[in-house]
Amino acid sequence: MADDFSQSLTPPVSPFAPDSLCDLTPAQPPCFSCCDTKEDPTRALSADGYASRGSLKRLLLRLDPAPAEYETDTVEIFGFSWVTETALVESTKLLFGLFRQKIYRLETLMQSSSHDFGQAGNLHYEAEDLRQQCISFLQYVKVFLHRYLEPPSTLEAVPLHPYEELEAQLPSALLEELFSITLLIGRLKDLPVNVQSAFTIQNQGKIFPPSWHLLHLHLDIHWSLLEILHILGHKMQGQVVYAHQFVNLTGENLTDTSLFDEHLCSLLCDLTGLAIGKYGKVRPTEALSSHHYLCSCTKELWVLLMHLLEYRSKVLHTQSFWSYMNSLLRPLVSGKPATEQFSGFPTHCKDPLGFTWWLVTHLAMLGQYSRNGTIQSELTCNPKVKEQIRMHVHCCLSVSLLWEPSTSAVSTLWDYYSKNLSASFTVPWLGVSGLGTLCKTPLALLEQARSCCCPSPLHSSGHTQLYRSANSFHIFLRVLALCLAQDRAGGAPQRQIKGRIYSKFSSKKMQELSEAGLMNFLLLFLVVARQVELEDVAGRACELLGFLPSNCPPGHRTLVWRGQLSLLLLFQERGLDVGAQANWLASSFNDTAKEFYNKNTEVSRRLALWGPLGSYLEGVAEVFETSTSLSLSEEKLLNEGFDWLLPACCHRQSELNSALGFLQIVLAQLRRVHQRSVHLTPTLGWAPKANVMKERHLAVAAALWAHFFPFLRSRRLYETPPPQLADAAAGFTLLAFDLPSSAPQDLQPNPVQSIIQIFGWDDTVHPLLVTRYLPHVLQNSESGVAVPGSAQSLSVRAWFRCVLQQHLHKNPDGSDSRTARTVEEQLCELTRLVLRLPEVDTLLQNAGLQPTANKLEPSVALEMFIKAVGSMYCGLQTLSERSTMVSRALDYIGDTLKHIKPSLVSKNQETLQLTYWAFGCIVKHWSPLLATSKAQTLLFNIVNGLLLPHHLTQQDKALRDSLPLYLQGLLVASSVSQSSGANLKQQLQAVTRRYLDHFLPASPSMGIIANHPVLLGACESSPSPRGVALRRTIIEVLCESFLQFKGHAPPPRLASVLMFLFELLRRNRDTDPTLLTLPLPPVLRCVMLVNEPQVRKTSTDALQLVVERCAAASLEGPCESFVEKNAGVYDRQVYGVLESVSVLDPSVVRALIPDLSLSLRNTEHKRGLGKNAAL
Repeated sequence: MADDFSQSLTPPVSPFAPDSLCDLTPAQPPCFSCCDTKEDPTRALSADGYASRGSLKRLLLRLDPAPAEYETDTVEIFGFSWVTETALVESTKLLFGLFRQKIYRLETLMQSSSHDFGQAGNLHYEAEDLRQQCISFLQYVKVFLHRYLEPPSTLEAVPLHPYEELEAQLPSALLEELFSITLLIGRLKDLPVNVQSAFTIQNQGKIFPPSWHLLHLHLDIHWSLLEILHILGHKMQGQVVYAHQFVNLTGENLTDTSLFDEHLCSLLCDLTGLAIGKYGKVRPTEALSSHHYLCSCTKELWVLLMHLLEYRSKVLHTQSFWSYMNSLLRPLVSGKPATEQFSGFPTHCKDPLGFTWWLVTHLAMLGQYSRNGTIQSELTCNPKVKEQIRMHVHCCLSVSLLWEPSTSAVSTLWDYYSKNLSASFTVPWLGVSGLGTLCKTPLALLEQARSCCCPSPLHSSGHTQLYRSANSFHIFLRVLALCLAQDRAGGAPQRQIKGRIYSKFSSKKMQELSEAGLMNFLLLFLVVARQVELEDVAGRACELLGFLPSNCPPGHRTLVWRGQLSLLLLFQERGLDVGAQANWLASSFNDTAKEFYNKNTEVSRRLALWGPLGSYLEGVAEVFETSTSLSLSEEKLLNEGFDWLLPACCHRQSELNSALGFLQIVLAQLRRVHQRSVHLTPTLGWAPKANVMKERHLAVAAALWAHFFPFLRSRRLYETPPPQLADAAAGFTLLAFDLPSSAPQDLQPNPVQSIIQIFGWDDTVHPLLVTRYLPHVLQNSESGVAVPGSAQSLSVRAWFRCVLQQHLHKNPDGSDSRTARTVEEQLCELTRLVLRLPEVDTLLQNAGLQPTANKLEPSVALEMFIKAVGSMYCGLQTLSERSTMVSRALDYIGDTLKHIKPSLVSKNQETLQLTYWAFGCIVKHWSPLLATSKAQTLLFNIVNGLLLPHHLTQQDKALRDSLPLYLQGLLVASSVSQSSGANLKQQLQAVTRRYLDHFLPASPSMGIIANHPVLLGACESSPSPRGVALRRTIIEVLCESFLQFKGHAPPPRLASVLMFLFELLRRNRDTDPTLLTLPLPPVLRCVMLVNEPQVRKTSTDALQLVVERCAAASLEGPCESFVEKNAGVYDRQVYGVLESVSVLDPSVVRALIPDLSLSLRNTEHKRGLGKNAAL
């Protein structure tokens, strides 16, 4: 790497500079080391470690990480000199790149381990040097952040210096580099076995293999990353740092907080996993003497994490160490999978409960270590105070249950809790129980408040275990609820307590609340609201929450809305109107939704805003689901905010799915409540109440139509619409059936059919949406949402289109995409329901084609349906019935050619084959129907669009398989049409001519010709009139276009044409002389003029077949005509041909002798040379 730099390049001070510039060698920074420690649980931690060297204490006191170091103008990092105050800003990527190279080098050394002592020593010193370089760099990063990183300031219009711009970008750039380091080093659990085995290496005269150094470097990096992120968060003064480039590239949120939490959880998970591995070797008798750590370095890492997390919990109001361990160990004890934040946690443990006790016991012992790494004689006082307070409050609750609650006791307790409302109130050494739970929904929050208002009986297990299952504040709320419950009439004690609670909150107090404090505030007011005047408490809570700044963090806003919705649920529970509360909440939601929609909002900000918005959707859904009447102004929660939210959700599929899922819940609950109110048994006085409820339901429906339906309509033409869009549209369809007057004016007077037209029958709507939407509508037909005959035809048409387009959405290589698989699954269900439509079922029954299987493949069902329509038409007798049936058939397929155009240009062979096959079935089975004047246009369009286009590119396979269907159908249509028989005959000839030519090989090949689609379409086991007519048409086309000589020159591909003709005649047992003698003249001409062996053999074979199947009398005419046309020019060749014929059937030539003699005399006379001796 040194070769890459010269004295003229950055870094500013070259390694070639004089030694005087870099002569101060800094002290070695602290690091993990277990080479000089012994297994003694009472001994201080390593003297070189982070605790003993004071690094941990300086970190928690926010002091300089290395006050005596990095005081010179330059600093040596990785063998180069850098400017101390600017290096990290100007060369962030370069420094971290060098850091990664050192790690790579150390990993390479590990692979070169040797048992030779001399070689092992060299490897040890080189590995130790590499590790020290990496640790020194990390120490420099911490020092730089502490000394030189300026806190963020508001941007001004004054242009910034280029360095200032780089400095402003440093937090984001540093965050991205730290994230890349986490990806580079991975997790402890993923280290190779030979590296993890270094945990157990004993002291070997302080000579260690590179694997030992690599393992301990990983520990240093894991801890240093947490240190750096902690310092960065402090220097940014609470402002969240976003990895802007990462967010912009991936769309995923990455902040200093999220990286800290993710890295911390991974580290705790891996350390616990290592402990699980060690526990497997521990005997019960050795449980207390066998530690959970593999070496003293991991022991120190546990201590560091405990102190750091307890400090952050106290100052930053984040989770404590024991809260993290609770979340980690609780699933293990309960036998459930680990939560997402602890992914990769081992699932196999020989004794989960025993392991948990063992680990918690030893972790509690580590709590004796101070920040300096020494054993304390006593634990710190704060947890002791918390423990005592919890005990005091628990005792107070027990006494309150025995005697009357004391107002003075409640006031005293409230004075304490009002000052510490943002505290966590947890007792660390309680282990994995009693650390509190987060209420993630309004209903869960209300349930927690309800449990506080209904304490367990005194001697029940719920009461005795309350010390472990609830924190002291929750126990206090139980005491408060008891005190308020004794004076429900609103007496003086109740007013006194309520006044004391109100008096402790001011604008400043509200703005200082952390998320934990805000949660405690909401729970407090919910408990008070349940026990006293709900309207008064709710109004006061709204007033106090209004003191929160409009730009409060999204997490605070989530909690505020959750608490408001919990109050709203309480209103609902008591049958009170929620209008006032809903208006306040809806206004806040509207403002947030507008910001979420704003295109100028940064991606990271949008991701953060989705937290409260998604929580609002979940909460409002709970409000609707728990309502029994929806008559308490719930519709005010469905406001203009959704006009902003829904379009903005289209950028992320998960957000759109959540919004549409919420809509389905509301639609379903409205229909359920309305139907219940309609079917209630009428009683005296019920009618006025029913009218009022219907008006309220119409108000809810109007809000849904106004704020949700326009969005669904605008998104129906999406290329890949989400399935929830179809589900929601179906919900609106059913709502229109239940409350038709609620639908917008543009859907009247028949809103149900109007919506089905928009989402189900429109040919432009994606099959993914249609096949999901129509089954909802058709399934509910038995419940009354029946569709008339015309609507059934339109549903069949939509199904027909979806069957044809089912393969359009596969991958370019033909494999199934997710969309294609979804369409296929949904199409099967739609097929089943379409076949059950009364109109379709009648058609199938009349045709005797009733399906036997419950589930048919769509293509099989389509063929069955096409056959049924054709059979039904052929069975009708009167002209009017047939005319009606033609109209119905045309309705079934609609403007088919319009929506198969994508199929014709598709590279997907399945799509092409299905399209050609389906229309081939139509042409064949509907041929009498298509021959009518009303349907002829469709037939001509099919022929011109599919069979006679200007270009044929990829249709060969599809045409080869389906062409016989078209030929057979066109023949029937041309024979039965009374008005356009000639035109149809011309079309048949044109198609035959084109594909005879298209599939005919240049040189004769029996394999190709035997499978020629025209030949296959004309062959049949026993001759029929229609088959004979088709073969006649084919032979006529052959004679006119493929067997015509130009003078002496034979036509192109003559051998292939004759082979085709021979196969056509050979495969069919035709005995009609008019058909068999039709190709005789050109065949005789080929025998006469062409000497090419293949042509001569094939033409002779064809001649022999014709002669053998025809009587002599029927052959005389063609032979006589042949002689008349050719004797004057090809006299000798003509007689040669007749000679061949005489061998096959002498009677034919014998009958021609008089005419031949006369022709010969006339020829000799014309020549004037006397007798022709050659003949």
